Amino acid sequence: MILDDDPDGDWTAPGVFRCAPGVHRIPLPLPNDGLRAVNVYAVEDGDGITLVDSGWALSEARDLLETALKTLGAGFGDVRRFLVTHSHRDHYTQAVVLRHEFGMRVALGRGERSGLDIILSDRADGSANQRRLARAGAHELLSRLGAGPPPVDPTHWAPPDEWIDDGDEIVVGVGERLRRLRAVATPGHTRGHVVFADEAADLLFSGDHVLPRITPSIALEPDPPANPLADFLTSLELMRSRPDAAMLPAHGPVGMRVHERVDELIAHHGVRLDASLAAVREGRRTASEVAAVLPWTRRGTALVDLDPFNAMLATLETASHLEVLVQRDVLTRSEQDGVDHYSL
Repeated sequence: MILDDDPDGDWTAPGVFRCAPGVHRIPLPLPNDGLRAVNVYAVEDGDGITLVDSGWALSEARDLLETALKTLGAGFGDVRRFLVTHSHRDHYTQAVVLRHEFGMRVALGRGERSGLDIILSDRADGSANQRRLARAGAHELLSRLGAGPPPVDPTHWAPPDEWIDDGDEIVVGVGERLRRLRAVATPGHTRGHVVFADEAADLLFSGDHVLPRITPSIALEPDPPANPLADFLTSLELMRSRPDAAMLPAHGPVGMRVHERVDELIAHHGVRLDASLAAVREGRRTASEVAAVLPWTRRGTALVDLDPFNAMLATLETASHLEVLVQRDVLTRSEQDGVDHYSL
């Protein structure tokens, strides 16, 4: 059964949800993940289907995607291609596995190439994040994290068939049902994150760049840039300068407008920048020290009460906020014994 999407419903519930003419949302599960689900969008493409994002290569996700496609009167063989917003495993890996079996094409933003090269060379050992944590002064957290990420499953990773460049126009469908998706580079969450704008239909497939209920992690990837939060804020401003649209996010319900949520995200980071600056004024000098006095999550959880993975995300986000303050000439940074220290 195909249901009309309900912004007030449980967005993680399995099923097929009509969110716009010719566009259906398919939530796929993320076991043992706080996000709970990822939205894959099925877009009518002539007598086939184009999928925006693919889900994580898990048997449960595959079965639910197959069931959803059957509900739409299709199967894996009818999927023409995947348009993937970024190379995180919950968006990319199922596309790689299904392509090997069924031959559909996979397209990914060109900016993801360097990180994907590291994964494919089996060098994705988490060392980039370990170095960032060491520079943040988070040595105790490093010991809690222990060993790096699990080994990469080589069947889940491969280069795409096509690299998407900023501004590329992707034609989906034919005749009266033809739609043109404009790829827009939105670095920040990852180097090569892209969103897909269908201006004629007033839609934006926003991936993890603009999410309705949470703020995305910044530069959690094998090859993070020097100032990922500055990139993210610039990408948010870019979204604000473009035509407004109904937001089709990768995590969370539909129903919000892009500009409304972008304004909230910019305001949120403004508050975090002010709080980080206040912590430095009070005498904290490292990203680890600043993160320790800031509240985290909607519940205002202390850093010490977060699990090691989320404590890592919080510390790295704090370091990114401090770097933006350096870029804005509000703070200065100096290095002492391999740790970055910040001062007015």
